[in-house]
Amino acid sequence: MKFFLWLKVLLRPAPKSVYQLLGGEKMVRSLVADFYHVMKTDPKASECLALHANDLQEADDKLFLFLSGWLGGPPLYEQKYGHPRLRMRHLKFPITTLERDQWLYCMEQALEKNKIDPSLKAQMMEALTGLAERVRNS
Repeated sequence: MKFFLWLKVLLRPAPKSVYQLLGGEKMVRSLVADFYHVMKTDPKASECLALHANDLQEADDKLFLFLSGWLGGPPLYEQKYGHPRLRMRHLKFPITTLERDQWLYCMEQALEKNKIDPSLKAQMMEALTGLAERVRNS
């Protein structure tokens, strides 16, 4: 009997990662594109935008690579740059609660635009809020 219980557990499908639930690479790319579109066009994100270079392509690429791994997909950022060390990499930028909240606003707008399931969106925003708080340094 124990063998059959063990076999049932073994054959149970693995839970899907957030990366898979979102739709994989295509959706992560869409989220990142929409995130930076909001940042560039919405005055509510102006202080956060001011911390970035004029050309957002490098930031776009890095955010895509990071989110892919962070959401449970391929660890693209680590493969290219090593451990993210988010706090250390952001120390050169003064990130206050204002910039943190604007970054989260851009992400929430991107999730809305991509019609992410409300339950998944809420879970993601909770996790992203913790992430953004760890990067705040002022």
